[in-house]
Amino acid sequence: MKTIITAFTFFLAQLITAQAPFEQGMGKAMQLWGENKPTEAAALLERIAAAEKNSWLPNYYIALINTTEAFNPKNRENVNALLTKAQAVLDIETAKTPDNVELIVMQALIHTAWIAYDPMTNGMRLSATVIGLYNKAIALNPKNPRAVFGKAEFEIGGAQWTGADVKALCKDVERATVLFAAEKPAMPFAPSWGADRAQEQLAKCK
Repeated sequence: MKTIITAFTFFLAQLITAQAPFEQGMGKAMQLWGENKPTEAAALLERIAAAEKNSWLPNYYIALINTTEAFNPKNRENVNALLTKAQAVLDIETAKTPDNVELIVMQALIHTAWIAYDPMTNGMRLSATVIGLYNKAIALNPKNPRAVFGKAEFEIGGAQWTGADVKALCKDVERATVLFAAEKPAMPFAPSWGADRAQEQLAKCK
């Protein structure tokens, strides 16, 4: 998940030119995360979320940061706290906009982190839910690269147990890379991560 962090380096340029307090705060938070200071970044985002209740982005990034940290083996003892926090802030935004594709993908990622933490306990319990979430996200927006790639990556990871056709899934990964290349963020700080990871997976497919 480290590649997610590098996707935000372009926000540093936005930080220089940002004028509104919201943009300044978001830019600073992304800078802190890019400097491998996730705790500081999340703390700043919490303050932004408290002040900007009409924007789903601060809580989204709090969830993303905590979930990304939960995938890090060094944080294994803190996984419960990290994912509990991620779920709590995501629930706030999902209640407001349940059909927000990025929030749906984020929910799938949180469940995936739980599976990675304890596959024996959580694999059977959550795998179908993850696929269902990705299917919902894709139905809402078939061109969202994180939804397309997330589903393919998850199914590739489970192919040894499910018997899924990896070649077909690799075609989905390839389609996701095309979608990433064509993606144009709808707003400043809109989610844009995942392209590097998709390219890595595509290379493995080949």
